[in-house]
Amino acid sequence: MKNQKVLITGGAGFIGSNLASKLAENNDVIILDNLSTGNMENIKELTIKDNVKFINGTIIDIELLHNCCSDVDYIFHLAALPSVPRSIKDPISSNEVNVTGTLNVLVTARDAGVKKVVFSSSSSVYGDTPTLPKREDMPLNPLSPYAITKMTGEYYCKVFQELYDLQTVSLRYFNVFGPRQNPDSQYAAVIPKFITAILNDESPVIYGDGKQSRDFSFIKHVIDANIFSCESDKTGVFNVACGRRITINELVDLINEILGKDIKAKYIYTRPGDIKHSLADISKARTFGYNPEGTFRDELTEVVRWFANESSRKY
Repeated sequence: MKNQKVLITGGAGFIGSNLASKLAENNDVIILDNLSTGNMENIKELTIKDNVKFINGTIIDIELLHNCCSDVDYIFHLAALPSVPRSIKDPISSNEVNVTGTLNVLVTARDAGVKKVVFSSSSSVYGDTPTLPKREDMPLNPLSPYAITKMTGEYYCKVFQELYDLQTVSLRYFNVFGPRQNPDSQYAAVIPKFITAILNDESPVIYGDGKQSRDFSFIKHVIDANIFSCESDKTGVFNVACGRRITINELVDLINEILGKDIKAKYIYTRPGDIKHSLADISKARTFGYNPEGTFRDELTEVVRWFANESSRKY
């Protein structure tokens, strides 16, 4: 993608900042983020560029959104309140940001004549259906308020395309990991939490028996999926993953192996809303050029090294 004007909501977050870095190479980029979960540290090298503009604001503010969207070609909508546990604790806030906020983005895109909206959805919409791999045409079974908000966002995207001819793509992410991911939040993803724990010679905490499996998606592939799907003429819902899975116990073993350690995990209760297994069928995403090459071990090694460097830099 070149010479376009794009808006990235949630652009100071983990995925959003990585996407902004890539798009800023050849495009004008507006980053909208209220920094509730995003971090200015993620975009400090971007904000000094002439072709990048940062706006501290929320997608709940529809007037601000309208002001942001003047002459914007594409919107990458990543802003959200993430985390299943957070949504169970506070479903109203999750609904306000993830549902009302998404509706605001779509209304603004429609009114501004935006060419396409790429919406970040989640594999959580599938719930704990036993069928593997997960396909986009399967019945949805959300098990948490967070999953419901993402499902609702997908439906809004579909309706806006049908009613208003606004081109939309919904990308169902499966367990994204990579550099810049925050390990410190109580809602942090499992890989950065485990890496930092083992780096500090602490036992990583596993909810349940550790036999649950995940289709972990390296951040580079997720960025490719966003850009490729936006550039293509494809619309609709697509899984974004790598079509492979690893158990949480195997993940701990592999991080230990990479770091040359032998830190044992601590097992506690199973969390409500957590699913047992996830594995994606990514054949539909391949139709717009998505092709996640590489091995999980190599990707995880890169991320472990990044966190190790960050740890040594801090101390």
